Amino acid sequence: MESFVSFLSRKLLLVSLIAAVFIIYPNIICLPWELVALEGWVEVVFVSFFLFRILYFWMLFMYLIRYNLKRAVGFSLKKRFVRNFEISAAAYIIYLVLYLTTKRYGAHDFFGSILIFQFFVVCSICTLIGHISMLNTAQQEKELEIERLKTENLKSRCDALANQINPHFFFNSLGGISSLVRKKDEARTLQYVDELSDIFRYILQSDRKGIVTLREELNFIEAFRYVMEVRFANKLSFCIDVDECEQNVLTLPVLSLLPVVDNVVVHNMIDIDHKMTISIRLNERSELVISNPIYPKSTPPKTNGTGIKNLDSRFALMKNRSIRVEETEDTFTVYLPLK
Repeated sequence: MESFVSFLSRKLLLVSLIAAVFIIYPNIICLPWELVALEGWVEVVFVSFFLFRILYFWMLFMYLIRYNLKRAVGFSLKKRFVRNFEISAAAYIIYLVLYLTTKRYGAHDFFGSILIFQFFVVCSICTLIGHISMLNTAQQEKELEIERLKTENLKSRCDALANQINPHFFFNSLGGISSLVRKKDEARTLQYVDELSDIFRYILQSDRKGIVTLREELNFIEAFRYVMEVRFANKLSFCIDVDECEQNVLTLPVLSLLPVVDNVVVHNMIDIDHKMTISIRLNERSELVISNPIYPKSTPPKTNGTGIKNLDSRFALMKNRSIRVEETEDTFTVYLPLK
């Protein structure tokens, strides 16, 4: 939305002209009757001075409005009025000298109290415009500061939520390394470490990203796939079906998929009799749907249940949307809104 100051600066000529016409409105009303009694050279002088009067007040308004917007920005209402009064008084004296000089040639104006009142109204209007512009600017600066603080607070909260993922995933990943080391499989151990380093590089850079494209998250899951396959000896697989065209368009908070996938691992048995397939697809509502079969563990997992809650909080903070969770007897599904 355009600010009051920007509007006045852009429309200064028009605003000043309207104000000038408003001020000399009594002169305009009386003009037809005054012209009836005049003729010849006197009439020309009278009309010329009348046009000069409009131009004079127009220029005075332009100067005072520009002065109040540019040079009197931080003035108090009292100081602003005094400065405008001084300028208006000086303009009145100059106008009076010009009028008295041209009066002998046919110039005519309302002299005395009416003319003084007109200049006083000019002073008052410009003081009011300047004060309103100052209040408007202060309000906008306050709103910008509030938005800046909200953004900083939002980033801090999101960083705190995302950082809770890192240690949890780290300790879960150590099991895969120890398993490969015990098997003395050096080639797979090195590849596992390489893939794990890519994963942690993405995680460590997450605090600088905030919102990422769907493609970045899916690429992360591709790297994550190998680590999970090693950890569960190919008893965990992924089925990803997402249109290539949508991957660069749709966005979501960074590390959105990790807590969902980790939640599958924590709460389900994954063995030779319970092979797990995690399905990732887009539905018609542009929601990323992550679903998996439910193979409940015989012993409830030791978890504080913060993964999905933190994810929901990050979506609420960064996209002003909430995730949906649906659980049936056989399937657990999480819906991530991407628009």
